[in-house]
Amino acid sequence: MYHENDPGMIQRALNAFWDWVGGLLDTAASATPGGALGLLVVVLVVVAVLAALWWRLGTPRRTPVSTATLFDDRPRSAAEHRAAGEAHAAQGHWNHAVQERMRAIVRSLEERALLDVRPGRTADEAAAEAGRALPAHTDRLRAAAREFDDVTYGGRRSDEQAYLRIAELDRDLERSRPDLANSATATAHGTGRGAAG
Repeated sequence: MYHENDPGMIQRALNAFWDWVGGLLDTAASATPGGALGLLVVVLVVVAVLAALWWRLGTPRRTPVSTATLFDDRPRSAAEHRAAGEAHAAQGHWNHAVQERMRAIVRSLEERALLDVRPGRTADEAAAEAGRALPAHTDRLRAAAREFDDVTYGGRRSDEQAYLRIAELDRDLERSRPDLANSATATAHGTGRGAAG
């Protein structure tokens, strides 16, 4: 009879939880310079930093970015990738323009049979393989692959100069003649080691 108006078990658990939170906040406020106002300022600063990071970096990705490939599932020609790159460049979308122009380079080399058509190839792999057939362009191919990776997987922003460098490389590669002896030697050594593929 004396306990019929006592709070139920859920209400007692909630009361205990709020008492614990209150005690935690009181302890934090007493340890923070400025008391409760200082604690409020610290909390607001932490929230602002987290919001700025979220705004700058975007939503965290759950899939690992290191395994992504150069091309999507839909096959397109080098000319289609170039046209897409030019369209993105005309709108100032430099990341997409760089991506499409690098895809145009790789697809063009595949169309010329300087690279085997291989699903799942990364930009770095394509640059290394293409460098064997076109050794005069090895450094520029590596730089283009690095730029592609930076904007595609590294979250970096590209610019007009990067796009123009890759577009110029694309044009130069179209006019270049391959060093078939160097490419054949490298392929033979790769096959001998079992590293091809």
